[in-house]
Amino acid sequence: MNKLIKYTLIAIVAVSLLNCTGDFEDINTDPNGISNQSLTQMNNHIGGSFTPMFLNVFNVTPAWNYQLQQGLIGDVYSGYMTPPTPFAGNVNNMTYSLVDGWNGFPWGDAYGSVMPFALDVKNAVAVGGDESGVKFVHLATIIRVSAMHRVSDIYGPIRYTKFDDYTTTGEYDSQEVAYEAFFNELGAAIDGLEAFEGDAQFIPFDMSTLGGDISKWRKYANSLRLRLAMRIVKKNPALAKAQGELSLASSAGLLETMDMKINTGFSHPIATISGSWGDIRMSAEMESILKGFKDKRIEKYFNPAEDPALAGAYKGIRMGIAIEAKGQYVGHSSIGSVIDGETIQWMTASEIWFLRAEAALRGWSNAGDAKSNYEAGIRASFSQHSVAGVDAYLLDNTSTPADFVDALNPVNNIAYAGDLKIAFNTSGTNEAKLEQIITQKWIAIFPDGQEAWSEFRRTGYPRIFPVVINNSGGTIDTNIQIRRVNFVQNEKNTNNVNVAKAITFLNGPDNGGTRLWWDVPGSNF
Repeated sequence: MNKLIKYTLIAIVAVSLLNCTGDFEDINTDPNGISNQSLTQMNNHIGGSFTPMFLNVFNVTPAWNYQLQQGLIGDVYSGYMTPPTPFAGNVNNMTYSLVDGWNGFPWGDAYGSVMPFALDVKNAVAVGGDESGVKFVHLATIIRVSAMHRVSDIYGPIRYTKFDDYTTTGEYDSQEVAYEAFFNELGAAIDGLEAFEGDAQFIPFDMSTLGGDISKWRKYANSLRLRLAMRIVKKNPALAKAQGELSLASSAGLLETMDMKINTGFSHPIATISGSWGDIRMSAEMESILKGFKDKRIEKYFNPAEDPALAGAYKGIRMGIAIEAKGQYVGHSSIGSVIDGETIQWMTASEIWFLRAEAALRGWSNAGDAKSNYEAGIRASFSQHSVAGVDAYLLDNTSTPADFVDALNPVNNIAYAGDLKIAFNTSGTNEAKLEQIITQKWIAIFPDGQEAWSEFRRTGYPRIFPVVINNSGGTIDTNIQIRRVNFVQNEKNTNNVNVAKAITFLNGPDNGGTRLWWDVPGSNF
């Protein structure tokens, strides 16, 4: 809270400078025009709207908000983490009894702290009348797409293209329409920002590691377009290819050499959830894959188990099992140094290389070579986490994911379904190669469980273990696993007519077993 107050005070002081320039303006104004410093001050009424957006694509404070926005949805459904805590008597999201009081937070954060502030930027620029202000609109749009594709990938249909008009703000788009809007808006931002490369006016407001550099924001937007293009590849392969090839050929380039993180000013919420509260631990899948691969990134991602009976091993928990009390599994591996510090990850360079690897498999122009891209993705991840031994790792053609053995209850033991290797199998089928690419992407983008869950639903990889206890009442198939989260109860209470129409956009009933528009079963090729 103190840091939130700090950001507010900074904004207040900045705005007050507009009314206190006096001789300062005469001294510092360029005789040939308005100084960059004065222009920066004039944009504080716009810049203040970026802070809540930056802090709510992933809600960073309080930690319990993140826990409900992502921690007990994407982070667990992706196979990344599992709570040792039997919330609500173990009848909860992990056992497929979806908790409406939890699952509304991704929606609330987006519609409370992202969408309205993006609109504020748009309106402020329109009122200001400065044509150069369009750059702020493009930047706000990029952040809005960053947030809203995640919301759509949780629920499906969302309120998006009609949100800015009060008379239509409650109306939903199908996910297909929303994705088309994402592509159009990203394309416009990538092209529109080109004229502003070198412009410094966003620097004071940029909380990301891109540092207000417009050229880097173009790279990020272009990389996001590539991510979303690949997301729809099984549903609309022609559109996916067209958008993907636009990204691969764009003068903007891609984030191939740097990660996109936000400097939040707050401790990573997972550090609190895992460290202070003991409410999240290593998953069974992470144990199976990382230990089976002898992957040294395990030392960054997780801490050795504190339970003396586990003798300092890295030990995970399978999701959806019988847990009577938190004390049973809380001594398993907590989350490691990957969440130290005050940044939160939006995109990694490694993800871009894995997207390029898949694009190469699919024959997209300018994608490069699948094997080279795959190996570059692994190298980027090892470099990101300062882990040694990548050369030997890339040559390992014998290690495979290990079967999972529960430390306390053999009922939860399960064999890993496959003999996946690390060294790229150049003679394998495209499906086999894709499993390698997506599994390594899954490892590399940790701890972003929402993106990992989306990729699991799209491809079926890696092979996430099914729950042992399914309390869905038959709405979610144990083997197919959860595909989405039902619409928010508050929306049903206050916007019922539009929610009813949104349900007609789905491929089935409004429950966790219904696939999203882009979620197509069967082979990936």
